[in-house]
Amino acid sequence: MIVAHSGGPCVCKSENCDSDPDFTACLAVFKLDLITATAAISGLSSLLLGLFANLPICLAPGMGLNVYFTYMTVGANGSGKVSYETALTAVFMEGIIFLVLSIVGIRQWLARLIPQSIKIATGAGIGIFLAFIGMQSSAGIGLIGSDKDTVVALTGCIRDATGACLPGTHMKSPTTWMGILGFVIISICLLFRVKGAVLIGMIFISVLSWIRGTPFTYFPYTPQGNEMFEYFKQIASFHPIQSIFWKMDFQLHSSEVWFALLTFLYVDLLDSTGTMYSMAKFSGFMYRNGDFEGSSMAFICDALSIVLGACFGLPPVTAFIESGAGIVDGGCTGITAIMTAFLFFISLLFSPIFASFPVWATGPALIVIGCLMAKSVRSINWGYIGDAIPAFMTIALMPLTYSIAYGLIAGIGSYAVINGTAYLLEVLSRGRLVPADKDAKEPWGEGAFTLANVLPPWLQWLICKATGRVYVDPLDVMEEEERLEREEAALSAAKKQDESIHMQEMETDSNLTYPHNRHHSLLHEHNLDRYYH
Repeated sequence: MIVAHSGGPCVCKSENCDSDPDFTACLAVFKLDLITATAAISGLSSLLLGLFANLPICLAPGMGLNVYFTYMTVGANGSGKVSYETALTAVFMEGIIFLVLSIVGIRQWLARLIPQSIKIATGAGIGIFLAFIGMQSSAGIGLIGSDKDTVVALTGCIRDATGACLPGTHMKSPTTWMGILGFVIISICLLFRVKGAVLIGMIFISVLSWIRGTPFTYFPYTPQGNEMFEYFKQIASFHPIQSIFWKMDFQLHSSEVWFALLTFLYVDLLDSTGTMYSMAKFSGFMYRNGDFEGSSMAFICDALSIVLGACFGLPPVTAFIESGAGIVDGGCTGITAIMTAFLFFISLLFSPIFASFPVWATGPALIVIGCLMAKSVRSINWGYIGDAIPAFMTIALMPLTYSIAYGLIAGIGSYAVINGTAYLLEVLSRGRLVPADKDAKEPWGEGAFTLANVLPPWLQWLICKATGRVYVDPLDVMEEEERLEREEAALSAAKKQDESIHMQEMETDSNLTYPHNRHHSLLHEHNLDRYYH
């Protein structure tokens, strides 16, 4: 409920907002509105992407953008320079700009310019980021926590009401051990290829945590625990949106609004693009030119979702990295996103149940998914330092800055500086000063600036239709080339196998027909051995 800290449309008239009864009453309604709006927009966005892009990627308001929207733009309880309503207008405008860029193909083209090693590193970085989130106490099993000396440290402790560790409780938290149990269950199920392994682990730990009176219960006998349990017992409940629908304010006189718009643009561009490409790579949908199947419709659906989300009072909607859970369990088409959308819609009615899944039940799933995503590091070109260092910076900065976008900025920036400097030195020295292993460098930008790669397929078709030329989809050509390469590789492998079998048959025939040759050869070796010894 990060966005709830902004106060939304609620106005605080005193220095201590918690003591303002009108503000607290408004804030309670605002929180319930956010739950309904988030579930509705997440369901609608995922449904659009599943139907039109046919990808197992889901959309929802992004965590990093939620933080920027709340604390850097609107401010806690509306204390920032931009009001909640004006910030929503900036999000709405961002969605419109993204929609135009996606329709004309600029967004996809910009994404294809990202170097291959950085794209691969993005998947690994997101994996480590997921595992980092899953190990924390706020969104995971509580295995690690903050430390004043080392920033983070191993904790697993019992916490007081303020979130601080109680003395002498290091690695004694029952919920941490329940999370570790969930991690083991999911891992064993994956080891034996059990379908729904992630879901099995989450449900098992959640059901155990719903039992009251246990050390790891989600409903302790406290005022807050009793309130949560009463809400849980409702099972079915629906709250209609009351205060945040179409609350945009188009008074854009402040420079802070335009700064927020630019920030939303570049952060969301890198965040959503990096996530989509990582999930496409994880699913095996990447093409050789750096694009992925259904990218145009995926980006258009993402942009439309941002526009709709702003209308419902939400920060920018983006592809969320937890989509990897469905991919791990075999999801490879839009049906995965459609089923996720269905569950989001169901959660509108059964929010008491879905809201009662404890973080130590969902945290193990994030850790396991992160592990599976991190395996892509083996495909990084570690043999060339100009590719390896930017890839490493991308991986390292994502969890350390708690932002996918900042990790990509670090990777792309270091790639430009390192390889740009090497190129300038080569040009200035007229080819005499080049890296020793330049041949190991991955190619970048080949054909990226041709019209066939810049313009989207629909615009290429329109130009061909207007000029009377026959349109050939470049992706169809690429798929045909890949098919021919696979057939050629299969024929080559079959030919080598036939040659190997033929040689074995010839050796067998030789030994059967001329057995004395084998005897003389062994006798000759024996005599040589006696001679030298």
